[in-house]
Amino acid sequence: MEHMTILGVFLAKRSINKSEVSRKTGISKARLSQLTLNSSTHLRVDELYMIALAIKVDPAEMFLEVCGGLELQGE
Repeated sequence: MEHMTILGVFLAKRSINKSEVSRKTGISKARLSQLTLNSSTHLRVDELYMIALAIKVDPAEMFLEVCGGLELQGE
């Protein structure tokens, strides 16, 4: 069973239609599915920015939500 990524949860909480995001951003539906379901898939900053624009969210807010749990090694 696949689990949602942080991006997947972010989009699900807002009831975002991935097909519409795909149409607006040019990111394929398959790629969006990978980004929302597969934690080993790396989200590129340009993809994050385009998704934020498509769903009318401040890219900085989305960045903090998606990447806020990251920490430097050894700290």
